[in-house]
Amino acid sequence: MPRNQPAADFCPPFRVPLQHKIAALSLAAISLAAAALLWQPRDVSAQDAPAPNTVAFYTQRVQPIFEANCYRCHGGFNHRGHFSIATRAGLLRGGMDGSVVVPGNAAQSLLIRLIRHEGPANDPMPMPPPPHQKLSDADIATITEWIQAGMVMPPDPPAK
Repeated sequence: MPRNQPAADFCPPFRVPLQHKIAALSLAAISLAAAALLWQPRDVSAQDAPAPNTVAFYTQRVQPIFEANCYRCHGGFNHRGHFSIATRAGLLRGGMDGSVVVPGNAAQSLLIRLIRHEGPANDPMPMPPPPHQKLSDADIATITEWIQAGMVMPPDPPAK
């Protein structure tokens, strides 16, 4: 076959006009933007979250809040105000001022008023006290939900 003649199976290069390329790229960009705006991620943690009336709720959600914010004064061997939050018995017993939680009734629980910084007029000490930061609204909601659900905790260790 001579060099000057095209082969029978030769296909000329396919050229796309610039306007078509721009239109195709614009359509692709709009489709990606729409997908990003309309996509709703599924919250896996909410599906696997334990119910507030379970020991798992206490150990996974409430106890870490207490450990980070309250145990330094009211956990372990520290019982300021004669109040311990390390056990259910300690929470129900309360401190020098008596009971601070009412299982099943968060609205009547002094603990909730104190962590919201809405303490009683005769003793408005917020918890945790200054200079420590107030608990986040999410942490307060978690503790409130737990008390409202009956304040379920692991069994107290046997007395020695």
